Amino acid sequence: MMEYCMECGTKLKDRFLKNEGMIPFCEKCNAYRFPVFSAAVSMEVLNPDRDKVLLIKQYGRDRYILVAGYINKGENAEHTVAREVMEEIGLHVDEIHFEKSEYFPPSNTLMLNFSCVADSEDLSGVSEEEVDSCRWFSFEEAEEAIAQGSLAARFLKKFLDKREEPRSRDNESRHCPAGQERE
Repeated sequence: MMEYCMECGTKLKDRFLKNEGMIPFCEKCNAYRFPVFSAAVSMEVLNPDRDKVLLIKQYGRDRYILVAGYINKGENAEHTVAREVMEEIGLHVDEIHFEKSEYFPPSNTLMLNFSCVADSEDLSGVSEEEVDSCRWFSFEEAEEAIAQGSLAARFLKKFLDKREEPRSRDNESRHCPAGQERE
């Protein structure tokens, strides 16, 4: 919760704003001050065959996570996905699709999760300054290897569950005789 105005430093007071509720207000600036937070992306980077996902280790920690990075001012999220994968892994990506978002309190960040497809599996361009290690995992291996209980694990699980849904529906429709409804 913001206590002071980001423009002038005056202590904020809660004031009612129609359709919004109680919002911090600066009496000196005569302006409402909505919460300020960072925005970042994380991504399931798939290999060209779309049967493996890339996981990385960073910051001296011995746990696998998704590739991620902060959105720069003036940059859209999709551009950030492509830029971060290039900076950290040295790969070009396309087929960038939004998957899910979640607020991450420890860093006051709105995380936007995307999936994308890399142009190759070549990891020779990995930035040693940004990534300690990385490797391609089958989807089953990735679920086991990713840092359990982490935001990255929740994003990966949601992505993998979503990939399974169309196959499940296709199988159900094949077993349901024409003209009969499924329950």
